[in-house]
Formats: sequence, structure tokens, C-alpha cells
Amino acid sequence: MPSSPSDKDVQLTQVPEGIMPAVPPEQAVSVPEGATFVPGRIGIVCLGLMGGSFARAEHLGGHEVYAWNRTKSTLDFAMIDTVDGELTDETIPTCELLILSGYPAMTVEWLQEKADLISPGAIVIDTVGVKRAICEQCFPIAEGRPWHFVGCHPMAGTQYSGYAHSRANMFHNAPMVVVPPDTLQGLERLDVLDRLERLLSPCGFGTFTVTTAANHDAVIAFTSQLAHVVSNAYVKSPQATTHKGFSAGSYKDLTRVARLNATMWTELFLDDADFLSQEIGTLIDNLQQYKDAIDQRDAERLHDLLAEGDRRKREVEGK
Repeated sequence: MPSSPSDKDVQLTQVPEGIMPAVPPEQAVSVPEGATFVPGRIGIVCLGLMGGSFARAEHLGGHEVYAWNRTKSTLDFAMIDTVDGELTDETIPTCELLILSGYPAMTVEWLQEKADLISPGAIVIDTVGVKRAICEQCFPIAEGRPWHFVGCHPMAGTQYSGYAHSRANMFHNAPMVVVPPDTLQGLERLDVLDRLERLLSPCGFGTFTVTTAANHDAVIAFTSQLAHVVSNAYVKSPQATTHKGFSAGSYKDLTRVARLNATMWTELFLDDADFLSQEIGTLIDNLQQYKDAIDQRDAERLHDLLAEGDRRKREVEGK
């Protein structure tokens, strides 16, 4: 049985609102001894919604941005006004921060293949929505090497995908969840997290929360993955084809994330299968109580269930 999320998350810092002009890189970060990267230079792997938004924000903040994308035409388009150059085997060593924003399996494969090209002192992060599957494979790749891998999950996005939908303010005031390796301790840990926060400052994240991979996956199964499952299942009702003229805010709110990238979400769901299955089971049990009360025309029981849900929402939101 998956363990319950702990309450030991640490709020690291608060980033000022807005997309901020970056402090000149040589002033913003301390360069580790022996590093060969260009201070403040950012490398991005995959220019989809996430990678494209990072590229736009970092470029607007004054950082040099180098990028790689499987579809070359997308990279060519991004290089018109956002990306300064192509991320190749020659330019990977020049980046202080590398952001891996592809699918889970591809993220691990890229890091394994390019590990020897990454500069001493550099920081590598991912943007994948699960952390155990990524960190359990990427931490060992980084172990013993002179650079650092830190698992990350920017809590922002839309129902759309692709570079065309990316925007510089995507992460404005959004939470960033950070999962550093256990081997990163003491002053070195503080230095790496501080440099990471500064390098990401143009993105305008609202908070940086440090946690474990297991706790992240347990919580995200409820806050994100379950919502996508429910929304995707909800629109399969036969009534979905007849809703026009009968639907308003409730329908729109509940179906927004029914539109999704099936390939990516399949990977994410299966990488977090234990926690997600537990959440789906809890939801099914709760729904069955409502169904039983309605089938039995039990007004008192139904009222109690609805009032309990309303009360729980107020408790959770602190209102």
C-alpha cells in the first residue's frame, strides 16, 4: 500500500511577482571552481509547451538560450526571436543550466547519452510530472560526476501542447516543486538550490518547494493526475454530444483537461500507477455512496454527503 504524503515539505523561498529582468549572470551566481560553462547560459531539450515557455522566459530575462528539438522546423522558428543557438554536443558543455522538458523515457535516455558532455558545476533539471521514475534513474547517472541533477516539476500548463502555445509568463506565480538527491547536503546543497533559483528567476515562479520524489508522486496523483482521469472519463457520457445550449461554467471547469496528450499522460499515469490507482479507488468508493443515496431516494443521506463535501472544501481552502 503506498505510504501517505508527509507534511515535511519545505518552502524554500518566494520569488517576486512578474517576469523579472535577470541580473547579469556573472553577478547573479557564483561559478564553481573548475567549471567550464558560460555563466547564465541555458540549454533546453525539447521545445514543447514547457520547454518553449522556459526558453521565452529566460530569453526575455536576458539569458542566452540554446535548444534542441526533434522537429527541426520548430527549432528554426524558435531561433527567429527566442533561441540564440542550437544545443549540440559542442554547446552542451557551455551551459550552466540544462532543462530537460521531454517525455519521461526520453529525459532519462538523453541524460544517459550526454552525461559526459555536461560541464563541471552545471545543473540539470527535468520538468516531468512524476519524480520517482525520473529521479531513481537520473540520480545514479549523475552520482560521481562533477555536475548536479535536481528533479523538478513546474506546476503550470494548459490543455494545449506544442511550442506554438508556449508563453513567457507561463510560470508566473506558479509553484516549482524541487527534488534534490539525498547525496546533496550541507553548503553544497544550499549553493546548488540557490543558483537554480537565481537561474530560473526570469520565469517568475511564486514558490520553490523542496520535497521527496515519493511525496511528490503521492500528492500529484490527487492534485493533477486524478483530475485528468475524471475529466477524460466524464466527457464519454452519451450526453456530451448534446450539451450545447445546456452547459455553463461547471461543464467547462470539469472538462478543461479532458483534452490532453494521450502519449505523454499514458507514461505519467503508469509511472505513478500505485498512487493514482489508490486515488481512483477512493473516488469510486465516494461516488458509490452518492449513487446509493440517489438510487434509494435517501434525501437525508444525500444531504449529509453534499454537506460533508462542502465542509471539506472549506477546510482544505481555509475558508
